[in-house]
Amino acid sequence: MTDSHRSCILLSALLALLAFPLASCMSSKSQAFKMSFLPSTPARVESSFEEPPSIPSNLYSNEVPNLVQQALAAQPRAVEADSRIFKAEGHFEAGRKLYQQGDLTGARREFDAAIDTLLTAPENIPDRQKLERRLDQMAETIYRYDLEGMGSGAAAQPEVVYDKTPLDDILQLTFPTDPNLRPKVKEEIAATLSQLPLEENDAVLSYIHYFSTDRGHKTLIAGLRRAGRYRPLIQRILDEEGVPQELIFLAQAESGFLPRAKSYKAAVGMWQFVQFRGRQYGLNQTPVSDDRMDPEKATRAAARHLHDLYATFGDWYLAMAAYNCGPFCVEHAVERTGFADFWELSRLNVLPKQTANYVPLILAMTIMAKNPKDYDLEGVDLDEPVRYDTLDVEAPTHLALIADATERPVSEIQDLNPALLKLVAPAGYQLRVPAGTSAAVRSTLETVPAAHRAAWRVHRVIEGETLDAIAHRYATPASSISAVNQKVRVPAAGDMLVIPASYSPGAASHKSTSAARQRKTSHHVAAARASNSGPYKTAALSAKHRPIAN
Repeated sequence: MTDSHRSCILLSALLALLAFPLASCMSSKSQAFKMSFLPSTPARVESSFEEPPSIPSNLYSNEVPNLVQQALAAQPRAVEADSRIFKAEGHFEAGRKLYQQGDLTGARREFDAAIDTLLTAPENIPDRQKLERRLDQMAETIYRYDLEGMGSGAAAQPEVVYDKTPLDDILQLTFPTDPNLRPKVKEEIAATLSQLPLEENDAVLSYIHYFSTDRGHKTLIAGLRRAGRYRPLIQRILDEEGVPQELIFLAQAESGFLPRAKSYKAAVGMWQFVQFRGRQYGLNQTPVSDDRMDPEKATRAAARHLHDLYATFGDWYLAMAAYNCGPFCVEHAVERTGFADFWELSRLNVLPKQTANYVPLILAMTIMAKNPKDYDLEGVDLDEPVRYDTLDVEAPTHLALIADATERPVSEIQDLNPALLKLVAPAGYQLRVPAGTSAAVRSTLETVPAAHRAAWRVHRVIEGETLDAIAHRYATPASSISAVNQKVRVPAAGDMLVIPASYSPGAASHKSTSAARQRKTSHHVAAARASNSGPYKTAALSAKHRPIAN
């Protein structure tokens, strides 16, 4: 080996030794750079797996979480009232159809089942008030059917029966004042929004005290409940005429929302117009109708009259006083004393006693109604709003014909038309029919000649019903029915027959007003609830009249 060759070997070995640490350093830096972007490797942990403890399969079979348990318990009770009402509605509708078809035994059975379904509900059932309201409505309608009977024996020109205004007597009395009410009422007035000025004084407090007693509270509740029938109508008209919404309580003071209320001064209707004042505001009276008893027309007239009185006196208290005793009475009192202030006129005894009590009574009802929690008025179950369609009758038309077309009792058609004094609506009269039935009524009227709509009826044939049976029911010869229904040779189920009926003066008349019927119905329901003889039956509707008589 030459020296030069040996030198090359030594040089190569030296370079290799120098390159090794450099490569190691570069590799370490590169790996560190790469690892800086990766998650750190977790430390190795030795696993030690143990068998889980054995759990019985029925561990929770007898345990339900509290919230779930409450929900499961509450749900059936919450829907029980609706379920009962739904079931009762089915029986009631079935009974109503059977009644209209003349199957009185079947109708009695279904009506009894409907009432039983509601009356046997547990006392602590949720929505009890809702259930009882429907019970009263059903009992009321059954009582209507009871009074009217069936066939062509509808009332013939009944005498009009008026309701007594519920607050007539109260306005003549003076009640004590509870001094403990004063601070409470002051706070309520300060926190109450009202378009009508509210005031706290002895006169107002005396009526708040009275309406807080058992007797007064019942009177107030009855009026508030009945207000539900007309509240949407009244609120709309008061707003359109630009008068305070709180004047709705004027109608409660005047009539308790009874459309056929009549005072000892011969004022009539929900807003208690005397004849000349009614005519002044477009409420006409004829032998067959009296617009003062029309809720819509009378409300419009009252709102305009109050608007005019406010324009005259510039004060709502004086305007209300003038509504009660007449504008000339208030004007004379102002002229005599020089005071244009209601409270001063009352203090000086220059207004009638009834008028002096009238304004405080309205203010008391307003304050209490606007603070229902303070006077146990929360949750008052209002009557359903009255809803109807309106149509012009082209010829004199008997309400029994309208009842046939709508499958409703005649008295229900009468209640929708309290201004109608007779059972025959004159030609051109704007007749009100249950909402959604106007098309059926028009269709029915087209089948009856205009000249006979004051007497004739219509009848829908049921399965198995013969012409002779129909003729007997309406006390009309079968030949007469065949003559006016020539297209129907043999009546079949579903056919609508025109019945050439007539009304005799001796026919049973229906003279009860809605308020009287409601009082009687409520009495029967209450008696049935207190009875130990079992569920309420239609036989308990009246001791004098046997329901749905054959």
